[in-house]
Amino acid sequence: MASKATSIDIAYRAGVSQSTVSRALRNSPLVNLETRQRIQAIAKEMNYKVDKNASNLRTQNSHTLALLICEDPTNDDSMINPFFLSMLGSITRATAQQGYDLLVSFQQLSSDWHADYEDSNKADGIILLGYGDYMDYAHKLEKLLAQNTHFVIWGAEHNNKLVLSIGCDNHQGGVIATEHMLAQGRKHIAFLGDSSSHSPEFRDRYLGHCEALKAQQIKPNKQLQFDAISTESSGFDAANALLDKGIAFDAIFAASDLIAIGALRALKKRGVNVPSDVAIIGYDDIPVASFANPSLTTIKQNTQLAGEILVESLLKLIRGQDVSPMLIPTNLVVRHSCGATSD
Repeated sequence: MASKATSIDIAYRAGVSQSTVSRALRNSPLVNLETRQRIQAIAKEMNYKVDKNASNLRTQNSHTLALLICEDPTNDDSMINPFFLSMLGSITRATAQQGYDLLVSFQQLSSDWHADYEDSNKADGIILLGYGDYMDYAHKLEKLLAQNTHFVIWGAEHNNKLVLSIGCDNHQGGVIATEHMLAQGRKHIAFLGDSSSHSPEFRDRYLGHCEALKAQQIKPNKQLQFDAISTESSGFDAANALLDKGIAFDAIFAASDLIAIGALRALKKRGVNVPSDVAIIGYDDIPVASFANPSLTTIKQNTQLAGEILVESLLKLIRGQDVSPMLIPTNLVVRHSCGATSD
């Protein structure tokens, strides 16, 4: 069997150097058009195939993006927040449409997920999803910047303007949710979710909630705010703490659907009817929201558009093009837990 042709063989036939062959096969303008066409014709005649891995190593371009997802506490073995499952699908499709491969990695908060993905040629850039407490990972983003790593995060706009963030307009979402509850005649609205700088997305939702209250001359009651992370168990505990507080309330704005579903369970267990006694609105519109009992009114984030923008923004960053942080509008999905007369 004849041996496979190499770039050295093509260089010998064409009477040029091996580096000129490599440039010509990449259509580099450093090689004049006539020479490029002659070398490409010889390569085709010799049935030469470019070794993709070797080419990537030479150009330091893996044509791969890395998606790093942090493990979350869940009720099943997935360890993935359901909201990020839909994001995973949209990012995978958007990456494929751009002709790139996607490397998906699940990380623990304690791990060194800021390792040199780009420097080791694993990926040309990184998308970060679901990294929990902002104060825990802020320093790792600084290290990524110091390493000149190309990366984009899903979430609230970062204090450091060099960090590229794409997220939904959480402040707008908080306003929309609260305006809807007010329109339903609810005036004593509890907020379940961390409103501190540790959770900037939840904080923006809370600030939007407060703004909508103030617009109706209603002073936000800090005693109706209870911290919760995005799990059903945390929502269950927060709702029980709210009930134990003994302060009158007629609605709950939960910072995520998982928190809202946990709150639904707690209210039902304590004999509180939803929505006649207490209305509930969640945030995210995860698939289970429509199957809850009662079905959950929620703020929807456009995960398909989010995946496309995350990938497009990262590729622009990799190519050295101008790119800016972006907020994606949200919209209200009305179901039986607040506002709809039937499912």
